[in-house]
Amino acid sequence: MAASSSSFFSEFGLLLYLEELNKEELNKFKLLLKNETVETGHCQIPWTEVKKANREDLANLMNKYYSGEQAWSVALKIFGKMNLKDLCEKAKAEISLTAQTTGPEDTKARQAQGDQEAVLGDGTEYRIQIKEKFCIMRDKNPLLGESEDFHHGITQEGRELLEHLFDVDVKTGEQPQTVVLQGIAGVGKTTLVRNAMLDWAEGNLYQQKFKYIFYLNAREINQLKEKNFVQLISKNWPRREGPIERIMSQPGSLLFIIDSFDELNFAFEEPEFALCNNRTQEHPVSFLMSSLLRKVMLPESSLLVTTRLTAYKRLKHLLKSHRCVQLVGLSEDARKEYIYQFFEDKKWAIQAFSSLRNNETLFNMCQVPLMCRVICSCLKQQMEKGGDVTLTCQTTTALFTCLFTPVDRSYPSLTDQIQLKNLCHLAAKGIWTMTYVFYRESLRKHGLNKSDVSVFLDMNILQKDSEYENCYVFTHLHVQEYFAAMFYTLKGKWGTRDHSFQSFEDLKLLLESKAYEDTHLMQMKCFLFGLLNEDRVIQLEKTFYCTMSLGLKWELLQWIETLGNSEYSPSQLRFLELFYYLYETQDEAFVSQAMSCFQKIDIDICGKIHLLVSSFCLKHSQCLQTIKLTVTVVFEKMLNSRPPDETWQIDRDHITHCWQDLCSVLHTNEDLRELDLFHNNLDELAMKILCQELRHRNCKLRKLLLRFVSFPDGCKDILSALTQNQNLILLDLKGSDVGDNGVKSLCEALKRPECKLQNLRLESCNLTTVCCLNISKALITNQSLIFLNLSTNNLLDIGVELLSEALRHPMCYLQRLSIERCGLTVAGCEDLSSALISNKRLTHLSLADNVLGDDGVKLISDALKHPRCTLRSLVLRRCYFTSLSSKYLSASLPLNKSLTHLDLGSNCLKDDGVKLMCDVFRHPSCNLQDLGLMGCALTSACCLAIASAILNNSNLRILDLGNNNLQDDGVKILCEALRHPSCNIESLGLEYCGLTSLCCQDLAATLSSNQRLTKINLTRNILGCEGIQKLCEVLQSPGCKLQILGLCKEAFDKEGQKLLKAVGVSNPHLIIKSTCNDQNEEDGSWWQHF
Repeated sequence: MAASSSSFFSEFGLLLYLEELNKEELNKFKLLLKNETVETGHCQIPWTEVKKANREDLANLMNKYYSGEQAWSVALKIFGKMNLKDLCEKAKAEISLTAQTTGPEDTKARQAQGDQEAVLGDGTEYRIQIKEKFCIMRDKNPLLGESEDFHHGITQEGRELLEHLFDVDVKTGEQPQTVVLQGIAGVGKTTLVRNAMLDWAEGNLYQQKFKYIFYLNAREINQLKEKNFVQLISKNWPRREGPIERIMSQPGSLLFIIDSFDELNFAFEEPEFALCNNRTQEHPVSFLMSSLLRKVMLPESSLLVTTRLTAYKRLKHLLKSHRCVQLVGLSEDARKEYIYQFFEDKKWAIQAFSSLRNNETLFNMCQVPLMCRVICSCLKQQMEKGGDVTLTCQTTTALFTCLFTPVDRSYPSLTDQIQLKNLCHLAAKGIWTMTYVFYRESLRKHGLNKSDVSVFLDMNILQKDSEYENCYVFTHLHVQEYFAAMFYTLKGKWGTRDHSFQSFEDLKLLLESKAYEDTHLMQMKCFLFGLLNEDRVIQLEKTFYCTMSLGLKWELLQWIETLGNSEYSPSQLRFLELFYYLYETQDEAFVSQAMSCFQKIDIDICGKIHLLVSSFCLKHSQCLQTIKLTVTVVFEKMLNSRPPDETWQIDRDHITHCWQDLCSVLHTNEDLRELDLFHNNLDELAMKILCQELRHRNCKLRKLLLRFVSFPDGCKDILSALTQNQNLILLDLKGSDVGDNGVKSLCEALKRPECKLQNLRLESCNLTTVCCLNISKALITNQSLIFLNLSTNNLLDIGVELLSEALRHPMCYLQRLSIERCGLTVAGCEDLSSALISNKRLTHLSLADNVLGDDGVKLISDALKHPRCTLRSLVLRRCYFTSLSSKYLSASLPLNKSLTHLDLGSNCLKDDGVKLMCDVFRHPSCNLQDLGLMGCALTSACCLAIASAILNNSNLRILDLGNNNLQDDGVKILCEALRHPSCNIESLGLEYCGLTSLCCQDLAATLSSNQRLTKINLTRNILGCEGIQKLCEVLQSPGCKLQILGLCKEAFDKEGQKLLKAVGVSNPHLIIKSTCNDQNEEDGSWWQHF
């Protein structure tokens, strides 16, 4: 026995047995060791050393002070006193086995030892133990309690996913060492990785990849304090496998599964230098987990981490590199199959499936197997009672309220409202802190004792973990969110509380949270609004014997009113998120009050749920003036293009009904003046419904923008609205598939006297020369149309000639025409020039992006000389002419009394051309007020001429010199003119002019002295911190009259941004923005927004 025990003791070590002891048992072992009688020839181990020793140190001390046999005898004796019978029996069995395989001679002993390791160290025992453990887990927690076939189907899908998690990336050729498996709560992440453990143990998975796999569960880890890494992973390690340290010599063959990262109660804030790679040194478990995740501990090993979507951001920053895989749960077909299996009556199955599909949020919840079963059970109960499941599925709050409303309407065991309040406080704090697992101590701190917990266990609100002691969870995340929302409705009725106020208790914080930043709060917020419904409140008060406050409504309305009064643009207000919350109330009066806070809304409909909530809210709005609506999903796709079945028509009818409700706002809201449908793909029925509302006698709409819209009926329905709705004065069809045939029908409508359209925009509508004759005839017949945009269409010279024919007609009332990028050349300019002389009404013309050349500009210039030409604004940007055209224009401008805006930008005028023009600008008869010379290849050499023109032309108000290489010297010359009292410049463009800090002193002096300059654009110049400092000094002074400053704040360093921020505080009337394009049709930029 001496030889065998000594061999066993030296090779296997007492450490393996001491690791089986928890902290309390270890302390008890030390005390008993202290009092142990020492045999003759042996010394007592000093208590000071025993007291501070960890498990490894204690084993070494016993080896040092006792012989192998004596140390073993003492250990067994103490285990016996501690009543650790299992530990004693295992040790004796192993010693016995060792004795049978060892001989007296050292060589034979070593040979036997090697034989034993060959049998017992190959992982077989570990696999057997893992198989037993995870089989028990699976049997304890069957998926949904369903049939084996259903379970097997999901397992097969899961196995396919698992098999490819660590495959080599085809793009990079690298095999991932860390894989993150993420998904919503309850979707099956834990089930999948436990199946992975079982499949590996049975030899069916990862046999060539990983020799050993270790499973670390967050709930168990949370209850541990200090351990070394070996102890952390040794729980399921059989002693017959030998010391676990030996397998760590090949870390590349190890996989660690960290299950439920989102449940770990660790901050993970340790600096990397503080992490550990020593596997036998004790640390807080949080350090060990952080070291493992951050690849400090066993960096060559592989990791598989499961987490909820909400915790992925927290996990991501810990990982050096990883592959991310999302587990989506039950597919739509699987959900349908399950629902049809659950309800034996097919009519009930159809009704349940259709009702759930109509509420996309609820239907998505059914991706989680547990929730699918719970929701079906709830609906079945409603059907058996004769209830309307359509109403139950209307909102998530309605369904969850029914879920917790028993048949007898109350819970007799819930006698004290304080129990419910404490539970709701626990739930709310958990949602805010993303804590979903609660331990006994946490429950106690929230005032929940054992009997309280039993009540909520009986009610299926809480659930005790069957595997980990003192561990409780809500039956599902959504259940926790529901009771968390109830916290805010009960809060006003609480008396004095025994804990200090915590930030999450502030309702304002919840309301101001943003769905895209705080995704974990969104469903709780939905439930909060849902609990404003009086029917829900009555149900809950009867169920829980509690009193709930509806006074919360006014707080929420005040918050919504604040949103309506804010300076945010409609696109920044996240209306869709607000509509989710308002829909959940199902309180028409409340929604109507809330919607009265807004005059403009901007929403993007990407699915059925968006259409559902938007239609509900818009139907109850009364004060809207402008609606911008984007439908990026074709209506047929909302039905998933599935083959028609018994539910297809029900879905179709539901979508149609929602669209009808949404469009009804056109006649129910008498203040509505503008509807912008952008990038919309409406089917024929949807378009008919829209046009039907446009034709309604109570529709007061004046502007209709249908940009990038497909017309399944070829515009016929829209055009009928033009003749029947005489309030409509603007129609914008930019980017829509109108085509020549569509324009032909449109022109027929324009010819009718009932059509009062004034502004027609057909930019980028796939038009050709063919449509120009129809447009020409319509222009002669229609006396209301004054604005026409035909830009970016392939009209060519022939098409423009046809339009010019109409322009020459005395019955043409057109005032503004844009034919940019229409393929116009010098050949079409002669007819156009003739039209400019004949037409007395045309005041604005844009010919930008046409290859006119110098010859084309000469023809236009000849028309400008004529006294009958009434043109006020001419845009010739990017018309491919040179400084030669400056000569033609210089001859025309002194003779033209009407032209006030001229844009010559992006043409190669160069310094000589502009100098020639400036001679004209100085002429007293030049009436130009707005001059665009952006991107004309100018340098500082022309700045003296421009400065002279500024001083001598009292009419010039707007000057754009952007994108020219003027540099600091050129701007200094301009600044001298700008500081002169006779300078009337109000807006100056100096974007991308090669400016530096050297010109900022001159600019600052100009801003200080010039009382007329209200707008200057300095974007895309490298002004530096020194330069911006000089500008900011004057911008903060009361003498500076600047209203708009073009500067990109992000282009400056922190100091520069700080200076600009201070300017915003001291001078609130100044707007600093990175773009200075004003959408004002009265100034020179009319053509950019027409």
